[in-house]
Amino acid sequence: MKRPLMPLSSQTASNLVDTCVAAGNNGSARLQRRPTHYRWVLIVPAVGYLLLFFVAPLVKNFFDSISVAGMTSTGSWSQYYSKLFTETYYRNVVLETIRLSFFTTIICLIIGYPIAYFMVRKAGQWTIFFLFLLVAPLLTSIIMRTFGWQILFARHGIFNDTLMGLGIIQKPLHILNSPLAVYIGMVHVLVPFMVLSIIPVLRSVDLHLEESARVLGAGAMTTLLKVTLPLSKDGIVTGAVLVFMLTSGSFITQLLLGGGSVVTLPLLIFQQFALTQNMSFAAAMGNVLLVIVLCCLFVQLRLTDVTKGYRYE
Repeated sequence: MKRPLMPLSSQTASNLVDTCVAAGNNGSARLQRRPTHYRWVLIVPAVGYLLLFFVAPLVKNFFDSISVAGMTSTGSWSQYYSKLFTETYYRNVVLETIRLSFFTTIICLIIGYPIAYFMVRKAGQWTIFFLFLLVAPLLTSIIMRTFGWQILFARHGIFNDTLMGLGIIQKPLHILNSPLAVYIGMVHVLVPFMVLSIIPVLRSVDLHLEESARVLGAGAMTTLLKVTLPLSKDGIVTGAVLVFMLTSGSFITQLLLGGGSVVTLPLLIFQQFALTQNMSFAAAMGNVLLVIVLCCLFVQLRLTDVTKGYRYE
């Protein structure tokens, strides 16, 4: 037979609470006295890796760009940077890089947002299938995909032969070696990055908010523009910044599809390394490109709350 529990007196209960508090304080003190040097053992490899393979190359690249080797007697450390922003040709190349990145981002957003919305709201059980179709091109080399566009847009390629066979055109269209071919190639490569950036944010949007807007009389388009679109801003900004940075650093598509019609900083850097061997000028161009990318990251930080979910009041 079990013995009944005896109630504790107030004095005994008070002593028991004091004992537990003292034990907790002693445990906290022991945790505080535990040596923290072991934490540096985990941090040092990561910091060393970043310093060796990220910071050191950037520092070397900067000093290469202001190197006086190969300069004339009147040259200065800022000679290459002055050349980039004062000479018309190089200034236009910088502007062309920004222009191509900007319009490619806009086109990817216009195409990518409806695709992301369809996959999240309408695809249902077919979501995995459409996701596979979206990701599958990323498993193929960008060079192979670019050559594929060359075959499609060739003078007697599938595209021109089909249009001529249907009687829509009388002679082949000259799409290759034009800015249009470059934009088509860039959008084809980068749309998946925009879609994959928007999908997780759209999934987090509460459907009850959209339903409430519809109940209050808003149409489908009004709900999309005034409820869903603002709530998915973080995904849009992240996708736009990602596409902009990838476009500004790409040169394969411009080289193979543009035929010299679109010259950007990455393509010019490649030419400096491969043809003229002017490493200092190429380093200066690389630093300008780095500044453009850092400006993109700054815009992302200002437009999105990257610390959301990590704040503790």
